[in-house]
Amino acid sequence: MRPDTPHPAPHTAPAGAGRWHTTGDLDAFLSRAGDFLRSRPDLHTVLLTVTDGLRTRGLHAYGDGTPFFGLLEEDGSVRGAYFRTPPHRLYLTPLTVERADSLAAHLEALGRALPGVGAEAGTALAFTEAWRRRTGAVPVPYRSQRLYRLGTLTVPHPVPQGRPRIAEERDRELLARWYGEFSRDIGESEGGRAESWADARLAYGGVTLWEAPDGTPLAMAGLTPPVAGQIRVAPVYTPAPLRGRGYAGAATAEVSRIARERGAAEVLLFTDLANPTSNGLYQRIGYRPVADFAVYDFQGQSSS
Repeated sequence: MRPDTPHPAPHTAPAGAGRWHTTGDLDAFLSRAGDFLRSRPDLHTVLLTVTDGLRTRGLHAYGDGTPFFGLLEEDGSVRGAYFRTPPHRLYLTPLTVERADSLAAHLEALGRALPGVGAEAGTALAFTEAWRRRTGAVPVPYRSQRLYRLGTLTVPHPVPQGRPRIAEERDRELLARWYGEFSRDIGESEGGRAESWADARLAYGGVTLWEAPDGTPLAMAGLTPPVAGQIRVAPVYTPAPLRGRGYAGAATAEVSRIARERGAAEVLLFTDLANPTSNGLYQRIGYRPVADFAVYDFQGQSSS
């Protein structure tokens, strides 16, 4: 930590629960929590990729609000972490019930209002119950997800007509439009940042298109940058009139191959458990379940 950097503000949790620290300094957070995050790149994939995005694209890459970060220290070791990039929800690493309760106490003491939370399913449930007890906020289930890891890659058959192509600068407008449509489809706001998302992905060849024999783009599948040996497939999108024809599966298989080619030890992706079609597709490609995750919104409390 630089000498002129404010020390993270501590909150002393109940005995045995360790001490939570919070900071707005991304470098300070990563210097203390980096080894912990890299210890489980699968379960920590979101924290790894989001903090990498903030580091490379700036602290307002995901919203106009000021991000904040936190970590739990017990006996000199980091045992948990969180972040929030307003206006988005709080995001947590897996925590025990006791640690989730101590985090709720920590954030309540700081006066943080939260619009929601996302985490491994058991952690998310424990935190929402602790937050409800402490603040009166009502948790509302928003989405249930499953995290998958690629095993043996299998290209789904029949392969649709066409071919894959890594997106180029000439595709920028299309990528931004499709990213906006994808965000609306999943009920999230891209916050007017579709163009910056497209620019960031184009910079490292982070989107592959499946195109028709005549060159018309039909679907896209993206890759996050490699961090801690993991790459996550995201997003996967086919315009509504073109769905059900195998384009997304073909694009996903291709980016999965590219991720392995780029040296990823772990290739990951999330699915919405409410969509049995996509869950079945990814398992046919070779993805195997790692853990379930859950997202909740909080009602009865203003967000900040």
